[in-house]
Amino acid sequence: MAPEKMTEYERRRIENIKRNEEMLASLKIHSQLSQLSAVTKRPRAQSKYYQASPEKKQKSKSPVVLRRSLRTKGIPPDSSTAGGLKDDLDGLPSRKSPNKNSSQSTAKKSPREPMPISMRDAYTGDFDVSNKQLIDTIKGFSHKIDDAGVLIEKRKASGTVHLESLKLEPDNIARVVPGRILNVRFLPTNNVRMVAVGNKFGNIGFWNVDAPQEDGNGIYLYHPHSGPVSGIIVDSFSVSKMFSSCYDGFIRVMDIEKEMFGLAYLSEHPIFSISQRPHDMKSIYYGEGSGELGICDLRAGKSSASWKLHEERINTIDFTSDNCNIMATSSTDGSACIWDLRKVGAHKPKSLLTVFHKRAVHSAYFSPSGRFLATTSIDNKVGLLSGANYEDTSMISHYNHTNRWISSFRGIWGWDDSYIYIGNMQRGVDAISVADKKLEFTLRSEHMTAIPCRFDAHHDKVGMLAGATSGGQVYIWTAS
Repeated sequence: MAPEKMTEYERRRIENIKRNEEMLASLKIHSQLSQLSAVTKRPRAQSKYYQASPEKKQKSKSPVVLRRSLRTKGIPPDSSTAGGLKDDLDGLPSRKSPNKNSSQSTAKKSPREPMPISMRDAYTGDFDVSNKQLIDTIKGFSHKIDDAGVLIEKRKASGTVHLESLKLEPDNIARVVPGRILNVRFLPTNNVRMVAVGNKFGNIGFWNVDAPQEDGNGIYLYHPHSGPVSGIIVDSFSVSKMFSSCYDGFIRVMDIEKEMFGLAYLSEHPIFSISQRPHDMKSIYYGEGSGELGICDLRAGKSSASWKLHEERINTIDFTSDNCNIMATSSTDGSACIWDLRKVGAHKPKSLLTVFHKRAVHSAYFSPSGRFLATTSIDNKVGLLSGANYEDTSMISHYNHTNRWISSFRGIWGWDDSYIYIGNMQRGVDAISVADKKLEFTLRSEHMTAIPCRFDAHHDKVGMLAGATSGGQVYIWTAS
């Protein structure tokens, strides 16, 4: 068989190799490398510990098994490892095993399943602190009843606070959940101080600050969701019901009377925010997908209306206290809008007013009286809207850049229209004066070891402020 003809590329390659070898030979590179290797090379130790045994040699001949991801096999991911091998759960106290005679269910329902979950099954806290203790505590909260036997809604307490009087005591600090807290809410009761928080892992934690010594630390941890908890609403008519939303599209209702986390609504898209109108406990307003606002009819368990209000996700939804038809939304598209619900029935809703920021707007909240609207944006501005129709806009400088591990700042109102409370990167709480339109005071404490990002002002107790961090801690400031 005749040899194949050499290509031009192969011929030039052989010539280059030959020329390089001649150059190395002329420089005596190979001989110098051999001498250097002989000088630096150490004799190998003949210790018995370095000699492989026949058994180990036999094991080394076993076939190598290649590990392939579930994605390459076309299999859905395992939810048990979806959060990675290590996360913020590291360093937490280990979960204690239940008593052998415990009635804990061994086959618990997954939060991903569109069905109710019992509070007992969702409970993941310390089994020395019973889930039943939280249920009995909330059932014992008193409510105001009128002459006809009808429950009266509690109105939020109002009053001016001297900022210098707000203090942080060591007993008012606790780590309630693992990982980053996205929402914190006081339960609207003056019986005990209790907060509910939701984190990025789908946990909801409760902290009874005034828990008796025999009830442990007063912390109760549940896992009713499969993703970040985007919103928490406590029923202002009855603290026995609490709604929570999740990025997985679920809105659940925790019903203390039924001892269940029920399914109130299920969306095909992520839900990023929820809210309720004053005096309307039959509907929930939710922001889903890329700027959609929907209304969930709780009686029917389905959406009754939906509008496209923004180009990107809606981060917060809020209503004025004096006019339940006036609503504010904030969006990642860089805008905050005020709407009249009586005029958004068209295919292309038009806002009453729109304020623009240069970056994403993470919150827009009305003041307690409804006279002002405060917006918080990552463009390092806190917007203040005032006037009869919110036509006057002031931009107040405030550093709002947080890294990927810290929840975004959201400025909230206190117990009157005097101050906007917002976290800062120096582990403090800034109070922005509405009258002066500038930072007036910063709450600091040696006990504050993390950056507070999300806040809530107590419904009944003027001067009580809760701040939550990305490490799962809750700090409660009180007026001395």
